[in-house]
Amino acid sequence: MTGGVNSRMDHANIKEGQNPLAGRGLVDSRISVRLLVASSNPGKLREFRALSASDPNDLAINIDLLSGFDQLAPFDESAPTFAENAAGKALYYSGFAQEPVVADDSGLVVPALDGAPGVHSARYAGPHASDAERVGKLLRELRATGNGDRRARFVCVIALARYGQAWCVLSAVAEGEILDEPRGAGGFGYDPIFYFPPLKKTFAEMSGEEKNLHSHRGKAFRKLRDFLLSSPRL
Repeated sequence: MTGGVNSRMDHANIKEGQNPLAGRGLVDSRISVRLLVASSNPGKLREFRALSASDPNDLAINIDLLSGFDQLAPFDESAPTFAENAAGKALYYSGFAQEPVVADDSGLVVPALDGAPGVHSARYAGPHASDAERVGKLLRELRATGNGDRRARFVCVIALARYGQAWCVLSAVAEGEILDEPRGAGGFGYDPIFYFPPLKKTFAEMSGEEKNLHSHRGKAFRKLRDFLLSSPRL
């Protein structure tokens, strides 16, 4: 399902009412907050921590994985949009935690493929396919269209929730092009074929600092930081 990929919810920032951090004991006089990531993936934790550390400011974000995540019934990420999946996941797992829970959904959108792989990016070539298999399928399908349109964008939506209440849903994109073949040894997923014209590099050729600055996830995380900073101090 790709029709919802371009929905306004995926590309809008949603803030409902006053920032709930105020008066909830979450932000101390140094503006620090602890967030739990709705994941058991240590790689995702490292990425979020790197994003937090790469952006010096007055806010200290302490990030940990949600304890016991693997023992919980998994959330069904079957919604047609990134925003619905991210928000649903944050809302669901926030019912198992005392601290606010952050969840994300992201993927690659290719207009020439009617928005595919979209929300199915991680499962595009099957649930157990490798990154190389997913990249291979995308390149084959793009060639089969006979369309010279190589435009693509990475989309990331981050949602924050506590006690079953959504506090914010924030999205960001990175615009680029799909190459004919992979380039670069870094990154993961579709990074080796996603060319970013401003730097004349694929995401797989970028340094960690460059990717944090320009990636969809880095941009979305900085929006989350700004949301947290907008909270009144206790």
